[in-house]
This record gives sequence, structure tokens and C-alpha cells, in this order.
Amino acid sequence: MGLFLLAHRLMQIAEQALPQGNAATSVRLVMADVSYHPSSSISEITQRTGFPQSLVSAAVAKLREVGVVETGPDPADRRRTIVRPAPAMGTWGRRPSMRTPIDADLAKELRPEVQAHLPEAVAALDLLARLLVPEVVADNDT
Repeated sequence: MGLFLLAHRLMQIAEQALPQGNAATSVRLVMADVSYHPSSSISEITQRTGFPQSLVSAAVAKLREVGVVETGPDPADRRRTIVRPAPAMGTWGRRPSMRTPIDADLAKELRPEVQAHLPEAVAALDLLARLLVPEVVADNDT
């Protein structure tokens, strides 16, 4: 249970750290998921993000409208919709504005008596990211 609660809290902190632009958090997180997992179905995106299917479908529709994703039928099952990054998405995940450090948001969550441990906490999270999602971390390090 502790690991689940930690993961949930880290997700909240990460959402706070995301650049706030004009898009809702759900739209930005769906766009990030598509950039990291090209050619995914709506149901796969739903499973990974934890959002309801209706919210994912609405986010994909908004992203398609602005030209950053493309959709089409799945060749293996024409009832499913596949979502891919559009050429306009380009280097979205590598833009400096999308690589906001989480340090400040993490620091806000630490009790005053443990603030001195912020560098170790950030290093530990970086290590976990490299171990658990190496393909995403490598893409964002370039």
C-alpha cells in the first residue's frame, strides 16, 4: 500500500510541475503518452494514464484538432483507433519548456526538517526513472 500511495503522490507532484500552457493536464499527459508510445490504441492509452476512456478520447480529439496527433483504424482490428504522433509534434518531449525540473514542486512537499535531503530525493527519483523507463529518460536527455 505504501508504494501505491507514494506513486500516487509523485503523480500529483509531477502534474504540478508540468508547464501550464493552455491545455488541460489530461490533454498534456495524453500527448506525452502518445509521444512515448506511438501507435497506441485509445484503450492502451486509457490503461497507461488511468483516465476514463471518454477523457482520453476527448483529449485525442483536441490533439488531432491542433495537428499534433494523427488517428486511424487499427489494421488488425478496424474497430480500434490507433493514435500516432503527427510530424507537427516534432521534438515536443525535448523542448526545454517541457523539461521543467520537479525540484521546486518536490521541495514544497517536504517537511522543513527534511528539506536538506532534497538533492538525495531528486537523485533517487532520477535513478528510478532511468531504471524503470530508460527509453523515456534517454529520449529526454538529448
